[in-house]
Amino acid sequence: MSGPKFSNLVEMFERSVSLYGTRDLFGTKEGGEWKWTKYDEIGKLVDQMRGGLAALGLKRGENLCLVSNNRVEWAVIAYACYGLGVSIVPMYEAQLSKEWAFIANDCSAVGLVAATKEIADKFTAIRDKAPSVKHILTLFGGEDDPMSYKGLLKAGTKNPVASIKPEPKDTACLIYTSGTTGNPKGVILSHGNLASNVSAVHECLPMTSDERSLSFLPWAHSFGHTCELHAMLSLGASMALCEAVDKIVQNLSEVQPTVLMSVPRIFNRIYDGVNKQMAAKPKVIQNLFHGGMRAATKQKKGESLGLFEKITLALADKIVFTKIRGRFGGRMKYAFSGGAALSREVAEFIDALGIVVYEGYGLTETSPIATANRPGAQKIGSVGKAIPGVRVVIDKTATGEDKQGEIVVYGPNIMQGYHNRDDENKAVFTEDRGFRTGDLGYLDDEGYLYITGRIKEQYKLENGKYVSPAPLEELLKLSPYILNSMIYGDNRLYNVALVVVDLEAVKTWATAQGIDTSNTDKLLADKRTNDLIMGEVDKHSGGFKGFERVKRVTLTAEDFTQENNLLTPSLKVKRRFVWQKYSPQIEALYAEDAKKKEASAEA
Repeated sequence: MSGPKFSNLVEMFERSVSLYGTRDLFGTKEGGEWKWTKYDEIGKLVDQMRGGLAALGLKRGENLCLVSNNRVEWAVIAYACYGLGVSIVPMYEAQLSKEWAFIANDCSAVGLVAATKEIADKFTAIRDKAPSVKHILTLFGGEDDPMSYKGLLKAGTKNPVASIKPEPKDTACLIYTSGTTGNPKGVILSHGNLASNVSAVHECLPMTSDERSLSFLPWAHSFGHTCELHAMLSLGASMALCEAVDKIVQNLSEVQPTVLMSVPRIFNRIYDGVNKQMAAKPKVIQNLFHGGMRAATKQKKGESLGLFEKITLALADKIVFTKIRGRFGGRMKYAFSGGAALSREVAEFIDALGIVVYEGYGLTETSPIATANRPGAQKIGSVGKAIPGVRVVIDKTATGEDKQGEIVVYGPNIMQGYHNRDDENKAVFTEDRGFRTGDLGYLDDEGYLYITGRIKEQYKLENGKYVSPAPLEELLKLSPYILNSMIYGDNRLYNVALVVVDLEAVKTWATAQGIDTSNTDKLLADKRTNDLIMGEVDKHSGGFKGFERVKRVTLTAEDFTQENNLLTPSLKVKRRFVWQKYSPQIEALYAEDAKKKEASAEA
């Protein structure tokens, strides 16, 4: 399986416009209907925007910040910048204005594009924090406003400018890492980095120009940026732009995508939603569903089915699975997961429904894909083998263990470096230009990579044992009563967890138990509720060693979100901020043992 090899994003874009001009590219929902923009229409808009930005004075080697959610204008400006040799610096609408200012100043951006008036006003108010910014451009306003999207298109019509052909080493974008600790770092990704990753995706994954995706992963993040925007566009495929995260299921049924690119958080929600729905069905349907899932999982593993299992699977597929696939639009063939580890239980669940799951691994610094499962080379539970041109090495000196170590990646996808961070560049690059990921993992005998944790998140218990909390935290999300969690135990005798409960599910359970649900604080403080959640934690901890398990929990009903600054835009937990907010609750879990220890010492 192979596809075209690209050396830069301009070549990639212009090839697609030429080959797929009359095909749908971007779908947007307007007035309750989906409207599609063709490849050749986007090509003309990019030409106009390139001329408009050039007329404004933007030139090769400069940086332009782009604060916007996914939208057609985002892509038009990005590809226009590539054709000028201008690097884009994408940011999130949900970020704090001080972060926009820090990033714009850090990369010496000459301009910033604001998606909304609110963003433009917020940035204008702190413009002195980023003195390099000469232009505040907007995606709103009429064509008489020279700083607006429409105004730039108008100017570009009168000022046509040919695209340049960037060198592979030329910078295409600076993607700033989300900064779970400290200020964000600008990852410099070249045209060669991104083009090599797109080429490798084509070589690995079974996609064609007939594919359609529902795009909800932010293009400001490397996964959505490379694996959806660039990879789908370079194929001649189409992308429907999701209205909002809470509209994903509705939009799926409307646009009927064939592929879904997502992070585990979304797959976990789908898994949880289907299981809750099944729990409300008659017992005969529940039994058929579970029997069909078991038979499908067995068949996927290459095991033969008995006659009863074959009949069960056929009935389950016709009566139950077809309806579940209908919630995805009914045409879904593939699901691509990245960004964090997808639990085996969820992967097998989606696979059993007849939607093939391909899980991969990478970071912003690797453009982002480093490894991926693919046809003929798939192991559920692993993140696959290294993609073409990439090599993965396990550095066991970081752990002193025989099997597990730090994952080091080599290849044309490795970033050029962090912008203006010489010390950090020295820390992450090996002498032979391997990139130290900071992730822990191991390779099996066949070259499949397994992720076991993150070095920075790893902590040591008082007994000297090391704990990587993320794998168990991901599994806990599979409980119908748990939305999120953070496990803690740094230099303590044992682990505890702050658990975000699914309040609606807990209230339903509590009502059935005769527990008053009128006061949320009392409900969460009730020993019976605590016992319920602790039981769920124990249930999902079976595959973990005794010292890795959680001994006590404290509960909250407020989920971790970007809005409350407890989640990064790539949906990772900001542990430092969670600790700052909930440290009294977490510390209280250790208070009883601390009192006993103190009393013992006095005795």
